[in-house]
This record gives sequence, structure tokens and C-alpha cells, in this order.
Amino acid sequence: MAESIEELDFSMKISKNELLEVIKKEASKIHMHDIMLASAFIHEDAKYMQAGYREDFVENFTRAFINRFKDIKEDKNNYEGYIDTEKLKEFIEVLDNLIKESKIKQELYFLRLAKIVSIYTTFILEASIHPVGTSFPGGFKLKYKNGVYLCPVKDKQLNTPGALCRFCVSKQDKDV
Repeated sequence: MAESIEELDFSMKISKNELLEVIKKEASKIHMHDIMLASAFIHEDAKYMQAGYREDFVENFTRAFINRFKDIKEDKNNYEGYIDTEKLKEFIEVLDNLIKESKIKQELYFLRLAKIVSIYTTFILEASIHPVGTSFPGGFKLKYKNGVYLCPVKDKQLNTPGALCRFCVSKQDKDV
């Protein structure tokens, strides 16, 4: 069994439980200092947003990040099924390219942590990458309604090279 994300064998079937164990090992290597550096990047990255929107975004995103790491470490659930290995491989390649292109230390930490959290969220939980309630420009929020995640910007981001939206289970919110 793989000890890290980099050691995953995409030519073999990977169960959700096997991927969870790898993600847990990766999460156990993350320390509060790493999360603080990632949080600093979130603050820096949001500095040009409108004040009210920025504060809400930074607070919700940072809280969700920390909570998701706690969830990963404590997850004792048994997940049925297998991962779409081609989709996971492509997902990781997008994230690895972003990591290679990162320009500052805080961004590198953010992307490393985001890799763990987003793989867990997307492939194990099959939930939206952004937490429910995440605000987007225009005052729109990501919602969960009738068992479906509704994103106000999904369709606009599908072809953005570094965006993970094409992998996300969210559907475009038709009300936006």
C-alpha cells in the first residue's frame, strides 16, 4: 500500500478506504505551523477583495481548512467503492503543477495542504471542494440543496487551467 500520494499506483484499483489511509498519513505530517503559513497565504491572496467579502471569505475558508484536517485525522468511516483513478491522476497533476509554479513559501504550504484536503473532499466524501456557505463575488454563496451542491461560479471556471472546478461534484446554481 502507498505511503504517500506520490506513491499511488494509478494502474491499479484504489478503494476509497485505501486512499483515506494515504490521506491520513499525509495529514499526520502537517503541523500547526504549516496551517499558519497556509492561512497567511489565504489572507494575502484575499487582500484585494472588498472588505466585508474578504473578511467573511478568509474566516470561513481558514475555519473550513482547519476543520477538514481534523476530520481527516479522526475519520474512522468505512467508505464503499473505488476511486476513478484517471480522474484522480489528472486532479493530482493539476495540483502538482500549481505547486511547482508557486512563488512564495506561504503559497506552497497552502497548495500542499489544499492537495490533501481537496482529494479527501472530492474523492472520498464526494462533497464540494469549497465549503457550503463560501461567498463568491456578487454576494453569491455555495449552497447545498436537496442533496446537491450548488455553485454560483462553476460554469465560469470549468476551463480555467488551474481551477479544480471541473473535478468538483458541485453543479452550477441555475439561479445565478
